[in-house]
Amino acid sequence: MKRTEFNMLQAKSSKQTIHIYRQNGRTPIITQHAKTNKRPYIHPIVSPDGVGVITEDAPSHHPWQHGLYCGFNNINNIGFWEEGLRGGYDGTIRPKPLSEPVLKENRASWKVETEWHAPDGTHMITEKQIWTFTDHRDKYELDLVWSLRAETLLTFGQHIAGGLFLRMPFREELGGRAINSYGLENEEAEAKPANWVAVSMPIENRKNWAGIAMMNHQDNPQHPVTWRVDDQLGISPSRCISGEWTQEQGQIERYKHRLLIYCGESNTEQIEENWNTFNNSLV
Repeated sequence: MKRTEFNMLQAKSSKQTIHIYRQNGRTPIITQHAKTNKRPYIHPIVSPDGVGVITEDAPSHHPWQHGLYCGFNNINNIGFWEEGLRGGYDGTIRPKPLSEPVLKENRASWKVETEWHAPDGTHMITEKQIWTFTDHRDKYELDLVWSLRAETLLTFGQHIAGGLFLRMPFREELGGRAINSYGLENEEAEAKPANWVAVSMPIENRKNWAGIAMMNHQDNPQHPVTWRVDDQLGISPSRCISGEWTQEQGQIERYKHRLLIYCGESNTEQIEENWNTFNNSLV
């Protein structure tokens, strides 16, 4: 791996992984994976104070979920979500080799490019994820510009979940809280439209909670979008809950999201302020 250093952040990168560190840190605070013929994902994300991992990889209840990732359950009746683990008619997501991240002061940015293929090998989608990670020491901002180019006519079918998805290490015996921008909590926020949804919960090795607020930009299709909030507090801005849509061959659809990552329970006023700043920024 090649090591790059600049100001507050460092990076170690290869063709399949990018690890971001604080200057002189020994443990990465965020890691991007793009393994051969596997859906890319981000895990682990370490809390901003360095105590505890706040994403979860392959939980027993949903082994195809990996921290923070993108996908859809039904495109032309093909799944790009469950990785073939439940015997469905699933396609494959094929990442290109990762390039080195760009580091400047407290910010790191990188690009993930993939091709989505049907089981018969048909190239259906060209995907691009542009991530920007900003370390504010007491919190992180992780911005995503996600583009999908249709290589054939696409029909995105209605489903309970799809899009950008976050899995945190929820434990039923310890609890947790999801709240959306309209004040609806946990199961009440399921399949409801919102600007953002925030999840906080106890995290192993922490004395207090930690949380992540996921934001949907107002320029995204069908904003305010409906959200998946599942029984283990996995969340996703899921346009597909509301119904199907089509994307013509050659058309590009773009989605913009932010994750605000923090220690403690969710502060809705601070999240709302950050969402407003995100929507007024040039992304």
